[in-house]
Amino acid sequence: MLQRHKADANGDGAGPAITIRREDYSAPAFWIDSVDLTFDLDPNKTRVLNRMTLRRNPGVAAQPLKLDGQDLNLARVLLDGQCTSFKMEGQRLVLNHLPSVEEHGTAPFALEIFTTCCPARNTQLMGLYLSQGSFFTQCEAEGFRRITYFLDRPDVMASYSVTLRADKALYPVLLSNGNLVASGALEDGRHFAKWVDPHKKPCYLFALVAGNLVAREQKIRSRSGREHLLQVYVRPGDLDKTEHALQALVHSVAWDEARFGLPLDLERFMIVATSDFNMGAMENKGLNIFNTKYVLASEATATDSDFANIESVVGHEYFHNWTGNRVTCRDWFQLSLKEGLTVFRDQEFSQDLADSPSARAVKRIEDVRVLRTTQFPEDAGPMAHPVRPDSYIEINNFYTVTIYEKGAELVRMMHTLVGRAGFARGMKLYFERHDGQAVTCDDFAQAIADANPASDLARLLPQFKRWYSQAGTPCVHASGSYDAASGSYTLTLRQSCAPTPDQADKQPFVIPVELGLLSASGAALPLHLAGADSTDSAPASAPTSRLVVLTEAEQTLTFTGLGSAPVPSLLRNFSAPVVLDIETTDDQLLTLLEHDTDAFNRWEAGQRLMLRCAIDAIADGANEAGASSHIGHIGHKVLSADLIQAMRSVLRHPTLAPAFKELVLTLPSESYIAEQLDVVDPQRIHAVRQAMHEQLALSLHSDWAWAWEQHQDSDRYRPDAPSAGRRALSGLALHMLCCAARHQGAPLWPGKAYQRLKSAANMTERLNALSALVANGSELAAPALARFHALFKDEPLVIDKWFALQAGTPDRAGNRLSAVRQLMQHPDFSLKNPNRARSVIFSYCCANPSAFHRADAAGYVFWSERVIELDALNPQVAARLARALERWKKLAQPWRSAAREAIARVAAKPELSSDVREVVNRALAD
Repeated sequence: MLQRHKADANGDGAGPAITIRREDYSAPAFWIDSVDLTFDLDPNKTRVLNRMTLRRNPGVAAQPLKLDGQDLNLARVLLDGQCTSFKMEGQRLVLNHLPSVEEHGTAPFALEIFTTCCPARNTQLMGLYLSQGSFFTQCEAEGFRRITYFLDRPDVMASYSVTLRADKALYPVLLSNGNLVASGALEDGRHFAKWVDPHKKPCYLFALVAGNLVAREQKIRSRSGREHLLQVYVRPGDLDKTEHALQALVHSVAWDEARFGLPLDLERFMIVATSDFNMGAMENKGLNIFNTKYVLASEATATDSDFANIESVVGHEYFHNWTGNRVTCRDWFQLSLKEGLTVFRDQEFSQDLADSPSARAVKRIEDVRVLRTTQFPEDAGPMAHPVRPDSYIEINNFYTVTIYEKGAELVRMMHTLVGRAGFARGMKLYFERHDGQAVTCDDFAQAIADANPASDLARLLPQFKRWYSQAGTPCVHASGSYDAASGSYTLTLRQSCAPTPDQADKQPFVIPVELGLLSASGAALPLHLAGADSTDSAPASAPTSRLVVLTEAEQTLTFTGLGSAPVPSLLRNFSAPVVLDIETTDDQLLTLLEHDTDAFNRWEAGQRLMLRCAIDAIADGANEAGASSHIGHIGHKVLSADLIQAMRSVLRHPTLAPAFKELVLTLPSESYIAEQLDVVDPQRIHAVRQAMHEQLALSLHSDWAWAWEQHQDSDRYRPDAPSAGRRALSGLALHMLCCAARHQGAPLWPGKAYQRLKSAANMTERLNALSALVANGSELAAPALARFHALFKDEPLVIDKWFALQAGTPDRAGNRLSAVRQLMQHPDFSLKNPNRARSVIFSYCCANPSAFHRADAAGYVFWSERVIELDALNPQVAARLARALERWKKLAQPWRSAAREAIARVAAKPELSSDVREVVNRALAD
């Protein structure tokens, strides 16, 4: 994300990469009170005049002023209007002769710096850059130093005034943070706009946009009666795809004020979309810059998932207005202070907008599935780090699922421990204490605890904060025994956490465990807890679900008043980000699948049953000669007859939501199965999962046909949860029916899929049909792909889907890699565009394990070539790709040795960015 051949984490260019440690934090020697920026925008030579007012920090010993900079051409430095001496240390601008404390105390002084830069050559998309002829900025984490010399750190908060000047014909729209205070014409066809942000902010939240853009806008009135203007800016041809994003913003503003009492604090709030963006979006104060993927949507071009993601991401970035902007991070080690909290808030926003308990449950399951398939492996790999890391070399590598998703789970556990009302009190206290400040994760946790002094969180806060300092995923081992004579059930919970890099020993965590007990027939049982509930209370009057807080290495609970051996339902609603290790029989899991009142555990029971079948099949064939090479060595009887019947019951269930059915009937992914194994044979896993998929398709053929027919969406398209759920289930059914047709040699369902591709009224159904044909190797796949491309060749986000589908499809003929190489030669492919690079290269290397993990190592060679090639253009994207092989040590031979060789090949390159070098070096470390 930063300079291509940066030599160290500070951008000095003065030596080898260094490690930045949290324990070494010290306050800045200077504060910057105000910043007045003037930009004369030009693609090849943008002029930046930076006038700052600074003062010494009285709490820090006197020292030179060292300003960060990268790829800047320095023209002038003035101190209080006069020329002053300076020197360069690498790329840092150092001023020694500043007003001393003895002469001026801490009185402010003025510094003026004039620089130029070249946005047209900025392929890293950090700092100021061009996208389709328009100017954009991205400053988080350390991009502002590519715009001007500055104290580029989040704890330096200043007031900003920004003047933009540019050719009016080329750049009619000029935007920056805050409120527009002046605009007008200049000579030679140029014009200007002046923006003032009334709130102090760190420089990573600075933004400017200039270009030929159009806006959809809407005025709203807050609960206080204040009027605000909301705007969504896009290129002219995309205006018809902005209504959903605008309404998501309207809902976000209303929700945050209603749920947490946090109003919009600016006259206007702007979103701008660009197709060249490394991330999903950026929460710059009042001027959010988004990847087009998370703004543009119409029923013809966007899927239900796209609509849901737009709502979530728009909410996320808006919610940063308070949790990240008004209160920000003291240093980058505290990144989860804003990201973990805001992910939790956007998850709650999406759940609160859901129109039913089942829709809320589906959202929770989807969030946990992301956590398990991405964050749990990260916790078990070489890049494992605490939610608040202790050190880093390149901060861009720590924008991770641990910081975001696991960080959100920590906030969720606080919410669980203090309750919804208690959490709202804690948020209120947090802003009362820290509004306008740069603070730490400890400050947030303390505020939530102090607002709820009688809560378990307040009592256990020092221990709870181990979640911030200890890496790894804890495992809760559960075992139970029933005593018929006393009618009691004893449940023992033990917790452990495996060693992670630099952390061999772990102390016990605070783990909230929501639990229930069911009878063998599925009835919810009362939970009378011995030693906790009054002996006078009747066991039958006890609740059927309760929260237990595990704090010791081992705790034992005894429930009384039970007439028969119960079926335990533990970790309901996934109450803590842990692995649950519990011995359950198939019959017990089937009981949970059919009857549990907790939707998450109902889904979880089905996943455990299918995972158990998969692991057994993998183990059974592990020693067969050539077992991993072809599905024929497995056959089609991986799933038990009872499980098949249970899946049929779910599919045909009269009251379960279609979206929930689709989740239950979707097999665990190959990557998730791999994480449950000590040694991974990627081909064997793929073969087993494919056998399970085919067994479900063939055994439930008539049921899938029923599901397809019964869940057709005949009404006008709506992206709401019930409609999206029907389309999800019918899409899965069509995929299964085309899979069965491939084995039966029947053309009916591929023909129906092709007809749906041609006639579908929305992108969800059209893409479902195309996916069913391509994934199942239908002879209609090639004409379907050609037709799809012809229809959408002018829609970049749709063509991304077209590329991704082909790069991620199973490798039946052994030619997927050659197909991927051909896709990279397609006229529509560009390595410089992150979305397009991800659609092809990431889809193959990160989401198509059976095609990527080739016995001849050609997939690994391709990976190493692309990492090196991308690193020369965009180190942040390259570092993300580099992580595709970070779990190489789990691979069986010959993949393990070949993967290590590929990683070493990348590491041997002398000119690597610190982004990529940190990833590959950690992957190779013992």
